[in-house]
Amino acid sequence: MSEAKIVVKAPENNKEPILVVLQDVIPEKLGADASLSALEISSGSGQHVVHFAKKFPKISWQPSDIDQKYLESIKSYIAEEKLQNVKDPLVIDIAKPISEWPEAFADHSLDLIVNINMVHITPWSCAEGLFASAGKLLKPGGIMVTYGPYAIHGEITPESNVSFNESLKKQNDAWGLRDVDDLEKEAKKNGLVFDAMFNMPANNKTLIWLKTE
Repeated sequence: MSEAKIVVKAPENNKEPILVVLQDVIPEKLGADASLSALEISSGSGQHVVHFAKKFPKISWQPSDIDQKYLESIKSYIAEEKLQNVKDPLVIDIAKPISEWPEAFADHSLDLIVNINMVHITPWSCAEGLFASAGKLLKPGGIMVTYGPYAIHGEITPESNVSFNESLKKQNDAWGLRDVDDLEKEAKKNGLVFDAMFNMPANNKTLIWLKTE
């Protein structure tokens, strides 16, 4: 195994359950046979993107992260799996406007954006940036998929998620579980609607956001 390759327990556990949702949602929303363009924001180690890319060979995947060690890990996974449909990862700070990203992305150029386990361990500005970027980059009818633990209508359940939220805030008071209602407000500002929610293992959710215009 490459020294750069990082194996993280959470992605190893959740990559298959998330894939199952994608295998349901992508054909329904985007078509079963279309060649599509996808951007993953905050790809982390790369375990997710290579797992998805193997199952969706017609999708061109663009991973990204802000941490150099993760960028090197993503490259390692791509090389090991010999994947032709995954591009080299980009350094993207999602809190910054698209104009400051290292590569030009045209408006309405993407079919799919994926973001896993980010919004609760970053400042709120990252959630704002995520939805603002999705609003500009997704084609009408495109989707964004987000995954993680969330508050629902002001309530965090079960107790393990309450404890998790408290531990996050102790680490950084700008972190914490985000309420789906607050995310929906950001979606509406940027031409997206909250389309579906899937219950996932370990008290997580997968949320589907649809670009309407």
